[in-house]
Amino acid sequence: MAKSPHDVLAEFQTNMSKLQKAVPEVASDFGKRLMPDALKDGVLTTKVKELVALGIAVCATCDYCIAIHVKKCFDAGATKEELAEVLGVAILMGGGPALTYSTFAAQAIEDFAPKA
Repeated sequence: MAKSPHDVLAEFQTNMSKLQKAVPEVASDFGKRLMPDALKDGVLTTKVKELVALGIAVCATCDYCIAIHVKKCFDAGATKEELAEVLGVAILMGGGPALTYSTFAAQAIEDFAPKA
């Protein structure tokens, strides 16, 4: 049985804490410096950068990344329709593997979408 996006996100958080103990400097620099610096508002908004990150996550076929960035897209104010368009571009650029991982992203969009 496939894992839900919520389960994938929880698994990532558990495993990330283990990685932080093993290589604290690397994990800390990535999570506390690189990611926030790369995704903060600049010429591109955080929302646009998160949408780009989602497209890359789908093309990279990374369940953890997809779950994280779908949630962060919504946190940044993206709509379900914007995320769906990103999946279309990811499929264009990533082909069959991106198509299969887009199905996981579609489930993550449903799971993490703000409730009306």
